[in-house]
Amino acid sequence: MAALRARVKGPGGYYNSGNALGIVMGVAIQIATVPVGLHEGSAVTTTVMNYFAGSHGTVALTLATLVFFFGGEAYHRAWSGPDAPDPALNRLGDFLSGVGALGLGAALLLLGDPLLAATSGLLHALGKFGSAILRTGTPLPLWPVAWPDPFRSAVLASRLPAMLATTVALGGPSRGSGWASPSRRSPCN
Repeated sequence: MAALRARVKGPGGYYNSGNALGIVMGVAIQIATVPVGLHEGSAVTTTVMNYFAGSHGTVALTLATLVFFFGGEAYHRAWSGPDAPDPALNRLGDFLSGVGALGLGAALLLLGDPLLAATSGLLHALGKFGSAILRTGTPLPLWPVAWPDPFRSAVLASRLPAMLATTVALGGPSRGSGWASPSRRSPCN
C-alpha cells in the first residue's frame, strides 16, 4: 500500500492517475452500453477489445495513451527525488506528452473529428513541446513576465474543447448512441 501511495504522489502520480481514470471510465462506458441480454463474456470481451483496437483511430488513441503513461512516469521520477524537480526528466515528461498529444490529434482525425484534433491535439502538443524546449522560468521574448506561462496555458486550454465536446455528446438527443461506438472514444488525455 505504501508503494502505491508513493506512485500516485506528486505531479507524475496525478498525471497517470488521470490517464488510468480515463481508461477505466472509457471501458466502463463501453461495457455499460452493451445491449441488455448481451452481457455474456464474449460480448463484453469484444466490446473491450474494440475499445482499444476496434479501428485505426482507437489503436492510435491507445498508443497515444501509452505514450502519455510514459510521460507520467518521467514526471513521477522528476518530482520524486531529493532534489526535485529534475529539470531534464521534467522536460522528458513534457516531450513524451507532446508526442502523445500528436498521437491524440492523429487519433481524433482518424475518428472523424478534425476540429477536436486541431484544438485538443495540436494545442496540447504545442504546449508540451514548448514547455520541453523552453526551460521553466526562462522569459519569452515579447511575453510579459507577469502573464501565465503560455505553453502551460495552452495545455490547459487544450482540455476545454474535449470537455465541451463530451458535455455536448452526453447531453445531446442521441445520448449513448454515438458515445458508445468504439470509434468514439473519449479524448480524456
